[in-house]
Amino acid sequence: MKILFAHGLASSGAYKLADMLRMTLKAEVVAPDLPIEPAEALELLRQLCETERPDLVVGLSWGGFLVHRLQGIRRALINPDLHVSRLMRTKIGSVTYLSPRKDGATAFEITPTLCDRYEALEGFVEPDPGTLLGFFADQDELVHGSSEFASLYPGRSTLYPGKHLPTYPEVKRFIAPALLGFGTD
Repeated sequence: MKILFAHGLASSGAYKLADMLRMTLKAEVVAPDLPIEPAEALELLRQLCETERPDLVVGLSWGGFLVHRLQGIRRALINPDLHVSRLMRTKIGSVTYLSPRKDGATAFEITPTLCDRYEALEGFVEPDPGTLLGFFADQDELVHGSSEFASLYPGRSTLYPGKHLPTYPEVKRFIAPALLGFGTD
């Protein structure tokens, strides 16, 4: 199985969930550092879908927001922030990356204009039948979108015990088994 992984907002392709997916799924995982600009990030994900031809695209938090916008491919969203502009508006200014990026960048700027560009992308996306799954931690301290997702996409979500950033045991026990069948059926 080949997976394209989209990391969270203040992160990079080096985030540990990419390795968790490699280990638990025995998968090849393509994990780029995504640009903060939404149009650029979406274009990079679309290009990688064409060139890498992944079986599945997995997005975590902010990455889940971006992956949600893709069409024509199987997508799994882990604790997606479907209204990322709201959280971003609370973090206006310089934000430090939490994992190393290949370009050496250590911080990025959140501006009101950037938040507006994200807000313009928020909302319902018509899923291709059978191509969208959502995983939601029952104790997510950062994002609270499980009810909205479940109402928009009935039968496409799973609640698992955990916090916003999944641990290896949570991925192994709750997320990986569902992804194994979803990405290959």
